[in-house]
Amino acid sequence: MSPTTSQLSEFIRSLYQTNEFIPLHAPTFGEREKQNVLDTIESSFVSSVGEYVTRFENQVEAFTGAHRAIATVNGTAALHAALYMAGVQNGDYVITQALTFVATCNAIHHMAAEPIFIDVAYQTMGMCPIALESFLEEHAITDGQNCIHKTSKRKIRACVPMHTFGHPVQLDELLAICNKWNIELVEDAAESLGSLYKGQHTGTKARFSALSFNGNKIITTGGGGMLLCADETEGHRAKHITTTAKAAHPYEFYHNEPGFNYRMPNLNAALGCAQMSHLETFIEKKRELAEQYKAFFKSSSFQFIDEPSECRSNFWLNAILCEHSDLRNTVIEEQNNAGIMCRPAWHLMNRLPMFEHCPRGKLTVSEDIQSRLVNIPSSPILKRDDQ
Repeated sequence: MSPTTSQLSEFIRSLYQTNEFIPLHAPTFGEREKQNVLDTIESSFVSSVGEYVTRFENQVEAFTGAHRAIATVNGTAALHAALYMAGVQNGDYVITQALTFVATCNAIHHMAAEPIFIDVAYQTMGMCPIALESFLEEHAITDGQNCIHKTSKRKIRACVPMHTFGHPVQLDELLAICNKWNIELVEDAAESLGSLYKGQHTGTKARFSALSFNGNKIITTGGGGMLLCADETEGHRAKHITTTAKAAHPYEFYHNEPGFNYRMPNLNAALGCAQMSHLETFIEKKRELAEQYKAFFKSSSFQFIDEPSECRSNFWLNAILCEHSDLRNTVIEEQNNAGIMCRPAWHLMNRLPMFEHCPRGKLTVSEDIQSRLVNIPSSPILKRDDQ
């Protein structure tokens, strides 16, 4: 027997032990965050110069196993820089999924490129390798060096799968397809810090990937992102171009190529350093929360979205699939009326006015998920000792 919406409300309130408003995902700060930020303010190095930026980059490198991590002002900037480093050019096509946050497509647009939308898989909610292969076989050719869209003759330069809600996509299969078709794979790992694909951290399979530290992510710097690079030399250049391409000098301002002012302020990085010390605890508590949700929805008509096989998900945002869209709408409306934040998935990118003209494959799964999915409260439940 499925729980009623009132029973769902009672269960969520029992988890969080509060009668106050329950947000979808709230940041958690402790004394270390306060001390780091105060230290930064007192040092006067609050902008892009300061020891916390380098420290934060080193912490992310150590945690993810990336050869180089470059802190940026936000996740969109990190993804834009990743596409730039991957060689995306004016007029290119970049394959991505229709079920994603708009930042993925905005970054593609910033490169004066255009997205192609591919369907997702139920087991990951990320890009489906079968759908990708099918689209390419029907609509593309390769000359051994480039992938060419048959109709427009434009190059399909890159492919950007997104690890939706922290659940890793099928990276091995996607990489094999991209290698076969001479397409650069770039991971949008914005939501998946702490998630593992076959024991390897998301964002480290591709040459270039992007993380986000927005206020609602598993750790936050207020606003911020990180570009991950698989090669140290490319990482060095990525750092250079994201910091205005300024040649090192104690006082001269000499810039030797076009660059971006994507530097993360030291103030934000100070917050990130403190948050990194809690990350494993956050992951543990979020996985415990997911297990409780899974047990609650077991044997009900609601399908809880679990982690894919051979993966560890950070369960950034927990999600359920309702039987039909009307029930989804009822759940969202009644939970929000009860002071519990729930939301639907994003509008599909091909349904937004600025991207509705873009090429796409069949989006059957994306359309079904979008019509039935509800995100439910996902903040880690911490005791005082955990902070």
